[in-house]
Amino acid sequence: MANERDDVIVIGAGVGGLSCAALLAAQGLAVTLVEAVAGPGGKMRQLRCGDALVDGGPTVFTMRPVFEAIFEACGARLDDEVKLTPATVLARHAWGDARLDLFADRAASQDAIGTFAGAAAARGYAGFCREAERLYNALEAPFIWAEQPNQIGLAWAMLRANAADLFSRRPFQSMWRALGDYFPDPRLRQLFGRYATYCGADPWQAPATLMLIAHVEASGVWLIEGGMVALARALAALAERHGAVIRYQAPVREVLVDQAGVSGVVLESGERLTARRVVCNADPAALAAGRFGAAVTRAAPAMPPPLRSLSALVWTTHARTAGFPLAHHNVFFSGDYAAEFKALAAGRVPAEPSIYVCAADRASDGGAPLGGPERLQILVNAPALGDARALTPWEMDQCQSRMIACLARAGLELTLPPAATVLTSPEGFEALFPSTGGALYGRASHGSAAAFRRPGSRTPIPGLYLAGGATHLGPGVPMAALSGRLACATLLADRASTARFHPAAMPGGISTRRATTAASA
Repeated sequence: MANERDDVIVIGAGVGGLSCAALLAAQGLAVTLVEAVAGPGGKMRQLRCGDALVDGGPTVFTMRPVFEAIFEACGARLDDEVKLTPATVLARHAWGDARLDLFADRAASQDAIGTFAGAAAARGYAGFCREAERLYNALEAPFIWAEQPNQIGLAWAMLRANAADLFSRRPFQSMWRALGDYFPDPRLRQLFGRYATYCGADPWQAPATLMLIAHVEASGVWLIEGGMVALARALAALAERHGAVIRYQAPVREVLVDQAGVSGVVLESGERLTARRVVCNADPAALAAGRFGAAVTRAAPAMPPPLRSLSALVWTTHARTAGFPLAHHNVFFSGDYAAEFKALAAGRVPAEPSIYVCAADRASDGGAPLGGPERLQILVNAPALGDARALTPWEMDQCQSRMIACLARAGLELTLPPAATVLTSPEGFEALFPSTGGALYGRASHGSAAAFRRPGSRTPIPGLYLAGGATHLGPGVPMAALSGRLACATLLADRASTARFHPAAMPGGISTRRATTAASA
């Protein structure tokens, strides 16, 4: 039997769905959030590794004002809900024996780069930072905050604001080529080219505009007590305080559609929930592939494998280390970055990968080893082919051996205890996020038009909205949160418009109270 009609159903408790649910509930809508697994977070998850819980998803928290605004719109303060500590060291980078730290203090980073690669490199870094900041400022209003910008609209907005921006923002130049203007040292091009991988992209194919990510990170990185999942739990609690009902272990089998648009969802259990507004915080590729029923396949574009972003091999472990002085965030670079991305483009895991290591128990600047096991997340980029071919146990063993050998060349000694280590491969991520092949970032940000081909908040199906890191704005925790805010604002605007044309109460008990703009502040 169908339940009483809800105002809104949100599918998926990733950060986009949680943000949207909290904001909608704060506006007085009746919100039911249904999530397939046992807790909130989506990709922001923790895994049991022996006696420890280790973050197995995003580890970098930036753009704090995005979350402050969401909590404020819900009558709360971010600082009261999660404990944040500013990072003094953004990341520690290594090329064999050579090391370079980037700092929250830009002058300290410039000095460190000068010591590492010379005065010209330090000047190049200063110029790069200025361009990254200009890029962010030029694109913030017409792109980042827009519901679903197009290239013509973005160009017009930039022309009105500053005509020079349209021609100086390198829209048709690759990131790798643009970095050569500032960093003749290939190691520094590697370091700053890595920001493309924050979107799951290849720096040789990604547009130079992605250099703005460096400005975002340089503007502040924070460590969250309890790991990133603490943020997900805080958003879930915020939504529940405003009356949202969160149902875990309630996967959706089908999104229902009738002549008027969305009419509800059917859970895997067979239970039917009715609503005229549904926000889907799953990867849009799952909609296009029919994972939520044939009626909503047109809600999002299909995602052929060549268009996917990168996947990864991710080891979460409670292990002992020695040698290399780990900071909280660490990157160990391969000796041949071009070969690494050629292998990925060819569908292979690189023989000599670059490796990210998050040492969760260390302060941002590192400090002494714990003297016992510590919580680590280790990530190597991999092609998103998890729905086409599973890596064999032998292949995964080889990947692990190569990863450990690459770390050893930089002086990090690491032994992974089998009982306290979990490896998630592209096929594992495909199982968690179906129809993606394990792609962690949606569509790859390759070429100047890629950003405009991501779906926005509104779909062609009335009442169905999208949120999450694979929609407009792109991947990353703050971008996913912003997508939830945009979905909320779009839904409220449509609801208000409907109310103006239909003064009577709408079917299903959706209130005609005029929506305010507080939820999208």
